[in-house]
Amino acid sequence: MLRGDQAYSGFRSWGLLLAFFAAMVLVSGCGGKQVPSSSPREHPDSGTRLSTLGYTIQFGAFAQPGNARRLTARLEGQGLEAYYFQQEGLYKVRFGDFPTRDAAERKARRLQNTGHIREYYVLRPRNTFPAGPRLGEQIVQTARGFLGIPYEWGGTRPEEGFDCSGLTMATYRLNGLKLPRTSRQQYRAGTPVGSEELQKGDLVFFAPGSRVSHVGVYAGNGRFIHAPSTGKNVRISSLGSRYYQNAFAGGRRYIRE
Repeated sequence: MLRGDQAYSGFRSWGLLLAFFAAMVLVSGCGGKQVPSSSPREHPDSGTRLSTLGYTIQFGAFAQPGNARRLTARLEGQGLEAYYFQQEGLYKVRFGDFPTRDAAERKARRLQNTGHIREYYVLRPRNTFPAGPRLGEQIVQTARGFLGIPYEWGGTRPEEGFDCSGLTMATYRLNGLKLPRTSRQQYRAGTPVGSEELQKGDLVFFAPGSRVSHVGVYAGNGRFIHAPSTGKNVRISSLGSRYYQNAFAGGRRYIRE
């Protein structure tokens, strides 16, 4: 009996240890590459206004994502931070943050002359996309285009996978807004919004422990789009689930009417 008790005790200790590490993964596995921060509940946010992107270059309208991935890889080989996304059923590629249209045009023409791209558009997302609730709807549609992409810690682009804050940053960037990189930085940058006041395009934050470590895009009707954790894909989840109800740290809004 003594040996049996000892075996049970050892098994129980290992079980508790594994449970502890599993909890740590949930707490820290989807917050991006972050720096230490104090508890979000101790320091209310003031709501920093996000800066907007300058002129960007967009090209391609591919039916298959593989074509967009290959073009993105070629541009990265030229030292450009390019990324592809899905819009209205087609895959497009975009890069740049140019201060003037002329600067963007010059870069695009050089890429044309070297055979890297063909047709292109120069656009400024702030003027291209609508404001207020319509922009919120556009943000949700952008996030939906990333459904099914695998989770990757530190990932900020679809070709490499997303972590939670990488997904929200990329989604906002495609809509012309420069969102900070990590979930805690994003939490501090927004204007606080209660759960009953959430609108499409707001971000929702979670703190399974003492600090914010997860974020998603609110999609309406109590649901949000997020990159959960290692081994899972970008998906839609419910704020009404017990886990997310208990971990909910608040919503944040960045869109100005």
